[in-house]
Parts: sequence; C-alpha cells; structure tokens
Amino acid sequence: MRQIVLDTETTGIDPRQGHRIIEIGCVELLNRRLTGNTFHVYVNPQRLIEQEAIEIHGITNEYLLDKPVFADISADFVKFITGAQLVIHNAPFDVGFMDHEFARLASMQGKKTADMCTVLDTLSMARQIHPGQKNNLDALCKRYGIDNSHREKHGALLDSEILADVYLMMTGGQTDLNLSGKSNSDGGGQVERIRRLDPNANQLKVLRATADELAEHEKRLDLVNKEGGSCLWRE
Repeated sequence: MRQIVLDTETTGIDPRQGHRIIEIGCVELLNRRLTGNTFHVYVNPQRLIEQEAIEIHGITNEYLLDKPVFADISADFVKFITGAQLVIHNAPFDVGFMDHEFARLASMQGKKTADMCTVLDTLSMARQIHPGQKNNLDALCKRYGIDNSHREKHGALLDSEILADVYLMMTGGQTDLNLSGKSNSDGGGQVERIRRLDPNANQLKVLRATADELAEHEKRLDLVNKEGGSCLWRE
C-alpha cells in the first residue's frame, strides 16, 4: 500500500476568505516503510500572509516572492499523490485548502482530492485512541516518545516527517517480525516461516543486554504503564 503523509502551510485559516497554500510537504510510505521519496515545495500565494500565520510557520511574504505559483507545481503534485492514501493530521483543514487550489485550475476540470486519493485523518484516529486528551502533534510526540526538539516552528516537510513516525507508532509500529534470519529486501512485508533449531547443534551463544539497553527497556515499560498498558515483564 502506498501512503503519502502530507502537511501544508497557508496564509491564514480559511480558504473561503481567499487564503492560499504557501508550502506543501509530503513523505512516502510503501507497505508502512519510509521510502525516502518526498515532495516539498514553497508556493507564491499572490496575496499577503496574515501575521498570526507568520508567527506559526515563520514563512514571510518576501521569502515567497520568487517562488512558483500553485498552477506551476500542480501537475507534479497531483502526479505524486494520485492513487495513494493521504495521511494528514486534521485532514479537513489541508484537504479544504487543496480543493480550493484545485478549483482554481481549469486543468483539473472540477476534480477534488477525494477523486484522486483516499484520506486518513490521524487527528480523528488519535481522538478515538486517546479520548479526552490533547492530540496535537506535539502531544502525540511526547506520548509516543518521539523526539521533536528540532521543531521550533511549523514546517510542512518537517511536520509530515514527524507525523509519519507518530502514525506508525499509533498503528502498531513494525508490520512484521522476521525470525528466519533472512531479509525482506523486496519490501513485501511478508512474514518468513520460523526456522526450527537443530536439537543436536552446539549450544547457542547468549548475548545479554548492556546496562544502557536495559535502561532504555525500562524507560519504554514506564511509557507503556503511563499510557495504561500492561507490562508482562513486570507482573
């Protein structure tokens, strides 16, 4: 399955008031694995950015003067996302802006985001998993032990990279456990058959965890307990 983790930055909060997209950041997941394939672009909105928005993302009007307009990057953007599942935090906000931009393009012939992609809203997902708690990106990073100390301001590509980590943690982390000693270089995500040990073979060498590894293990168990989980190792 191909998924695109996506975030945008904008001139303001409401496209119905003429606000526009000024940055798009996407990272690609294939079978729940980051591929390293990204899409990132700054966009000249052909209008002024509200000061409140500048304070959030730090993108200025002057910085965008020499950037392409949305119509110039739209074909590459549509090609990148078409056929994928979009993973977005607070998806109605970003999709609303995307649909507003698409509606301005004659080449789109009335198409909307939903005509090209499916959409998964991680904010809605987080609210179901953690009802009554803060579920913004910073809160989820803290909850799942993800380092976002380098996130001083909002940025579309950085936020999509962080959201990819959060999404994978929320939905179970790794997709398979390979016990055969073989690598899944094809990325297919299939679980190999368990290799049975020869009872007549020499005794296996036991590699014990280091003190640092044990400390990290205890930190992870503390996090599980904090979130209300059950730790079999401590029962």
